[in-house]
Amino acid sequence: MNRTILLTGTLFGLLAVVFGAFGAHGLKDLIDADAIQTFETGVRYQMYHALFLLVLGSMTQLPESSKKLVYYFIVAGIFMFSFSIYLLATNSLTGFDFKTIGFITPLGGLLLILGWVVLGLRCYQNWK
Repeated sequence: MNRTILLTGTLFGLLAVVFGAFGAHGLKDLIDADAIQTFETGVRYQMYHALFLLVLGSMTQLPESSKKLVYYFIVAGIFMFSFSIYLLATNSLTGFDFKTIGFITPLGGLLLILGWVVLGLRCYQNWK
């Protein structure tokens, strides 16, 4: 599981750099400043949680079952939070109205929060 977590963290980190560069250079003339700022929020949270996964995958004292649960919360949260933000920020460039899926963003945020909470609880329980 550690290898999967580390590879996933690496991939999300790589994609955050790519999306950040795309947002800063490729989108600057295509969407307004507010949309760029929104897009950057998605990139920032994706990078935070990519780093989170790298730390999680490097933890040796946490049981695999705990790591797996936290991993699933964080990966689902990144997809639902950051990727929905990317779609919402670039809504004006497509023919599809992504605002209809806007409810996914806070659910993704909740999953990210749950990942942190579960990690904290499991660390506390494990190291008591």
